[in-house]
Amino acid sequence: MEKKMSELVTMSGTCVCSMGTAPAPIKVTSQAKVLAGGKPCATIADSAPLSNVGPFGMCTSLANPQVAAATAAALGVLTPQPCVPAPAGSFIPTKPKIIIGGKPCLTNDCKLICSYAGQISIVNPAQVKATAQ
Repeated sequence: MEKKMSELVTMSGTCVCSMGTAPAPIKVTSQAKVLAGGKPCATIADSAPLSNVGPFGMCTSLANPQVAAATAAALGVLTPQPCVPAPAGSFIPTKPKIIIGGKPCLTNDCKLICSYAGQISIVNPAQVKATAQ
């Protein structure tokens, strides 16, 4: 079986949360010198809520206090609430030897844990070809 290589995630990449209902874009703010297809490559530091990782539609996790309160008010019927990402740290690097600006690069197989029991993963890295400026 052929092993697929990891791809760098760029500014137009998207991710999903296992507890969310929609994908969200990745915004790269950690560096601007290493490009892929003319777009900045992300690092594991690009994990801040809203400035790097957008909302995932509606949150369905009962670990989220807003979802738990709405569900209790609905007599136990799961009542999703708007997602406000709550990353617990930075993306977990899978290729820590590939460094961009002193930080491990973000690849399509990296994961980010949400404080509300979700797992955030990359669904579209949007990487084409890496170049340096």
